[in-house]
Amino acid sequence: MSPDLMLAFMGFAVVNSITPGPNNMMLMTSGVNFGFRRTMPHLAGVNLGFMLMMLLVGLGMGQIFARFPIVYTSMKVLGALYLLWLAWKIARSGPIEDGEAAGHPMTFLQAAAFQWVNPKAWAMVIGAIAAFTEPSAYVTSVLAITALYLIGGTPSSVVWVVFGTAMRRLLRHPRQVIWFNRAMALLLVLSLWPIVSDLIPR
Repeated sequence: MSPDLMLAFMGFAVVNSITPGPNNMMLMTSGVNFGFRRTMPHLAGVNLGFMLMMLLVGLGMGQIFARFPIVYTSMKVLGALYLLWLAWKIARSGPIEDGEAAGHPMTFLQAAAFQWVNPKAWAMVIGAIAAFTEPSAYVTSVLAITALYLIGGTPSSVVWVVFGTAMRRLLRHPRQVIWFNRAMALLLVLSLWPIVSDLIPR
């Protein structure tokens, strides 16, 4: 993989990882409700789960979805339903103290599994494989962009956790946290639009 292509992919990884999406909204919300340390398994699951997804899709799993579109469509529908359930849970979250007592942040495995039903993750994986792999060295390219994502994507995710943790110090009043969680739930629902628009017959 050429240095120019590596640099271009790093820009792609940073821009796509730091812009708003389901992962980042949930990481920020977890930072607000549970703090930086307790959100670390969630953060690790997002990034390592995404890397595994990119590796598997790049090495051939994508052909399964191309051959059996119903599998891909089913995953989109399941992803939409799961996001709605997450939005409902976030919207019903109480003040920080109540969340710490009764709730828990997303686990490593839950966050890793979520990547497979995350529409933004699919768009990133397909875009990365289509744009940054070299046919003459395809497997090496897939391995390279998977490894480079760890360098470009992880710090971008950390930014959202840090931002949420900083907001945690500002949202002292219980009502402020409740309305913040409801706003994040609404944004999570709005992030479903790419799935819905893709499923609408044209």
